[in-house]
Amino acid sequence: MKPRVILLLPLLLAPFAAKAEVINPKQEYRACLHLARSKPEDGWEEAIAWGSLGGGEPARHCAAVALIGLGKYEEAARRLEALANQSHGTNGLRAEMLAQAAQSWLQAGQTEKALADLDTALGLVPNHPDLLVDKAVAYAQAAHYKEAVEVLTALLKVQPNRVEAMVLRASAYRYLDKLDLAKEDIARALVLEPDVPDALLERGMIRRLEDNTTGARADWMKVINAVPESAAADAARRNLELMDVKVK
Repeated sequence: MKPRVILLLPLLLAPFAAKAEVINPKQEYRACLHLARSKPEDGWEEAIAWGSLGGGEPARHCAAVALIGLGKYEEAARRLEALANQSHGTNGLRAEMLAQAAQSWLQAGQTEKALADLDTALGLVPNHPDLLVDKAVAYAQAAHYKEAVEVLTALLKVQPNRVEAMVLRASAYRYLDKLDLAKEDIARALVLEPDVPDALLERGMIRRLEDNTTGARADWMKVINAVPESAAADAARRNLELMDVKVK
């Protein structure tokens, strides 16, 4: 009897081994995009390997996202634009690809191309709040602060408690020398979310312009203590150094 059992074991195990090789496309897509963002080198290799196994559009999308993390912004943007134009996916997915392309163009210093992609994306999903925020950021990067304010004002009519938009509009108002309006936005933002680092950073900048160095220092130190490794903390340190305060 024992020989029969031994002969049957490979037959019993074979189907289970075959199932282990099956790739779930949706799960692979999510996993690949996560890897592309968190570990772009590994994400790139995963995307190429998946593409060789017939991963198609999702694999190409994953590869393009990995290129952003690898600092190859223009190549990433071009790939994402091509994908969005060729994709048979939903308008939402195509808009997401264009938004990612726009972010890549911004990283490459190509603001006009970023704005063009965002306009196309908004044509696919009109008035999408996240795309409006991205467009305001692009305008601000191009020093078009008035246009940034207009976009954010329209957004805040729909989402009046969106703190991110308030902080961005306050920054734009500051550049337009409209400090009273900037202070109103920051005060409202900090009522809704008292410890938001970007809001504290911006309030510190406004206070510095009003020669309130004590208040500015207090805000920037809060940012540094709360999120020491963040971009907001780096900006706070730079501003403190401008006031001849050395912060490690």
